[in-house]
Amino acid sequence: MILFPAIDLKDGRCVRLERGEMESATVFNDDPAFAEAGFEWLHCIDLNGAFEGRSANAEAIQAIRAAVKLPIQLGGGIRDMKGVEAWLGAGITRVILGTVALTNPALVKEAARAFPGRIVVGADARGGRIATQGWAETTELTPTELGERFEDAGVAAILFTDVDRDGLLRGVNVAATAALARAVSIPVIASGGVSGMADIEALLAAKEPNIAGLVIGRALYDGRIDAKAALVRTL
Repeated sequence: MILFPAIDLKDGRCVRLERGEMESATVFNDDPAFAEAGFEWLHCIDLNGAFEGRSANAEAIQAIRAAVKLPIQLGGGIRDMKGVEAWLGAGITRVILGTVALTNPALVKEAARAFPGRIVVGADARGGRIATQGWAETTELTPTELGERFEDAGVAAILFTDVDRDGLLRGVNVAATAALARAVSIPVIASGGVSGMADIEALLAAKEPNIAGLVIGRALYDGRIDAKAALVRTL
């Protein structure tokens, strides 16, 4: 299982939100460059972009790209092929498509065909239903129903975020993550609510091979998770 340290960007700063609410932002670092500590990937979300529907922290993202050697998966406000092509061309390894996975699934499939292994579908759920537009709007679609739409599209992964737990350190939603992983053949990356090593242990204990990764944010910044210990555990 791959651990993805998370950088969430708001106004060029590294922050964490609670339940995706912009007014709850806590600034962790004015310089969002993340020190490498043995991780294989970096997870980066443009929060302003997610709400505005366009990339809004390009300068900070480019600075991160220049500062670290890790492959980066980026999401937030990427909603057309031009944006996909621009970020992949700028050195981003994978882009996360969330809102457009619901509003324009044909675009996601087109991007996955054009860039095999470089497109991730964002399945952000509030109350068990997919949330879009920076988590501001909730639909009637479930994460499983969304995932099933892309079974044969060639996407690299589904990023499943439990919005109700995100940034609150209440524990990852193991049951929902495992259920999604069993329902689709696409690898699933879990996100939201990670509070400590117990969450990593719980995901591993689920013994679901299709859970391919876990995004860690606040717990890593707070020191609740020791990077080296977590990486050793997931080898």
